[in-house]
Amino acid sequence: MTTPSSTVPESSGPEPTSHRNHPDRPDRPIPWLGPLLRRLHFYAGILIGPFILIAALTGAAYAISPTLEKLVYADQLSVPATDDPLPLAAQIDAANTVIAGSDSTLSALRPAPEPGDTTRVMYDDPSLGESESRAIFVDPATAEVVGDLTVYGTSGALPLRTWIDQMHRSLHLGDVGRLYSELAASWLGIVAAAGLVLWILRARRTRKPTAMLRPSRKGNGLRRTFSWHASVGVRAAIGMLFLSATGITWSQLGGENVTKLRAALSWETPAVSTELGGASATDGHAHHHGDSSAAEEADSVADHAAIDPADFDMMLSMGHDVNIDTGLVEILPPADADSAWVVQEIQRSFPTKVDAVAFDPETVEVTDRVDFSYYGVAAKLARWGIDLHMGTLFGLVNQIVLCVLALGIAAMVVWGYVMWWQRRPKRNPAKWFGSAPPRRALADAPWWGVGAVVLAAVAIGLFLPLVGISLIVFLVVDVALGLRTRRRERRAMAS
Repeated sequence: MTTPSSTVPESSGPEPTSHRNHPDRPDRPIPWLGPLLRRLHFYAGILIGPFILIAALTGAAYAISPTLEKLVYADQLSVPATDDPLPLAAQIDAANTVIAGSDSTLSALRPAPEPGDTTRVMYDDPSLGESESRAIFVDPATAEVVGDLTVYGTSGALPLRTWIDQMHRSLHLGDVGRLYSELAASWLGIVAAAGLVLWILRARRTRKPTAMLRPSRKGNGLRRTFSWHASVGVRAAIGMLFLSATGITWSQLGGENVTKLRAALSWETPAVSTELGGASATDGHAHHHGDSSAAEEADSVADHAAIDPADFDMMLSMGHDVNIDTGLVEILPPADADSAWVVQEIQRSFPTKVDAVAFDPETVEVTDRVDFSYYGVAAKLARWGIDLHMGTLFGLVNQIVLCVLALGIAAMVVWGYVMWWQRRPKRNPAKWFGSAPPRRALADAPWWGVGAVVLAAVAIGLFLPLVGISLIVFLVVDVALGLRTRRRERRAMAS
């Protein structure tokens, strides 16, 4: 449904499985809705289609990137399995020899989650970008360093997956490039919803609605293209709506509004507090990270330098005694003298394991803890939705489904442009862009219909600013094409 058009033109003849009644027959409950949605679907497909196509193709690549990552970086991620790993302190000492003399400071440790995996010792490096860390990969059985790579974000993405991720998110153009993905994510859901309604309206006029769920092998040209587009689109509609809703949460403008809405409704995700003296382990709820002063941040390097590697073993053991019960764990040393140690689960697959606990470095007492069970329903759904979107919730099956869905979306965009080309006026190139569904759908609507459409457009435009801007562009294009058509008609009449 991400297409320039989802309707077969009247000139193409009647459809084999549909009644021959006029599309605006009186028994239709809202006769103006179909033409309005067809026109919106057409313009969104024509103008936004390229953005959705790029997002779909790069999204398909990102969906399988975790598996590609394991293959490409097998030497850094895998070592001979052992049931008797060395203490974490020995592994950290080995990593510290690699970064000796650099400006890197120890920031996190991810112990080997399973036998045969490597330990990641992670460092802040001023030469790296935002959310990037330098990771030293260590064999937990021998303390041999087997890799030195840049990792990105909480997911710990390695360079290949990071490159694909940035391509999908911003085309490697920074914040300006992120507007492309926001435009694609915002319109994907709208176009999918419009296409789904159009499919339902058409199915109501069809003797065998279930036949529209599979591509037709009869006919050729426009009819066959439309059949593929519509049948794949209706099957993928739920997935498209899901990708749109979760994708918007990462966007710049719309994502900020989502964050404000979640805060207003108290749907925020709880986070363990690292502040000392202000959190209680028995509160039964989570606290949010406090802001650090410039002086505290300036002391951070000295604090990191004073960390005893043996403390990581102690903190991991203490975390296991509280609420840490999975192998995928990250240990964060104190950022400064007023911060606590944090041991947190980072298992994003189902069942989700994201419990966290904070310890006072002086008294070694629990200062705060957050269990996934503390999350509200909205926070849990957000966690699962993000992990499902990233292909981590159900592992390889999740990745395959996402890849197929993304390729299906890309195919629908292509089919949409093919349909536009097939229905163009072949003898009048000047009208190729003007071969949209007929105008005046909104003009024929009752006052309440016009009001509902205007209110919906304003609400969506305010919440998703890029949608509002592009709606104005659609309107300008539509008016310009209308004026051009009228001028031609007047000149034809005058001659």
